[in-house]
Amino acid sequence: MKQAIVHIALVVKDYDEAIDFYVDKLNFELIEDIYQPEQNKRWVVISPPGSSGVTLLLARASKPQQLEFIGNQTGGRVFLFLNTDDFWRDYNQMQSVGVNFLRPPQEQEYGTVAVFEDLYGNQWDLLQLNPEHPIARRAI
Repeated sequence: MKQAIVHIALVVKDYDEAIDFYVDKLNFELIEDIYQPEQNKRWVVISPPGSSGVTLLLARASKPQQLEFIGNQTGGRVFLFLNTDDFWRDYNQMQSVGVNFLRPPQEQEYGTVAVFEDLYGNQWDLLQLNPEHPIARRAI
């Protein structure tokens, strides 16, 4: 049996401002942006550069109860983990375009990591896993 998680929904306030952040600041690729008139919403899918794995579905909050979760999808914990093949290249590029890092780079037993926030306040790890880490074989 083979299965995979294809999308993770990320609740956003506005499609275009979210696309601007992820595509222009994080260099993500815009995979799909399709208007669905029957639901008055867009199907917006993005992915880190060079990735063939899980994608993010940018889902605009459509109900009042969804608004409170924008930027706080995990109650203040790190939500997503962006692994890279060159930590310092990506860290420096992200800093140069104003991405806010909440915790500076640190060397950990599993690799190099720094915590940043997206435009809504969701926390992310930028990390480069050590080659011997069990997830490293799967990630890059």
